[in-house]
Amino acid sequence: MKTLRRVLVLPLALVTMSAGSALAGQQPHLITPDQLTSTLAAQTATEEASRGAIREALARPDVRSVAAGMGVDLNRLGAAVDTMAGADLDRAASAARQVNEQLVGGASTVVISTTTIIIVLLVVLLIVVIAD
Repeated sequence: MKTLRRVLVLPLALVTMSAGSALAGQQPHLITPDQLTSTLAAQTATEEASRGAIREALARPDVRSVAAGMGVDLNRLGAAVDTMAGADLDRAASAARQVNEQLVGGASTVVISTTTIIIVLLVVLLIVVIAD
């Protein structure tokens, strides 16, 4: 039994050593695991901030009023925000941020009409995303 073990252990040890030396000769990763983790965390934080801006805009009474006037289900829009990503999320967040900025601290009549247009565009954009 000891002889069989020695016969099996020697080839396994040689294979392990040669595999280890082959791996040691490889070039290091271009991106470290820490860099990958921090990049993914930053991307997730950016997406969540964008979703937060959209939710904030959808919670505004003016936006709710325009959406209701168009017959849009705000609950469905809110659910769509969670599934958005990429360019769709960026466009919707950009429109939502414009709405949020223009509605802060009261606005003039000119700004209200511009805001209404942006709100309508935001709602339409969200509807298009849902339809896809």
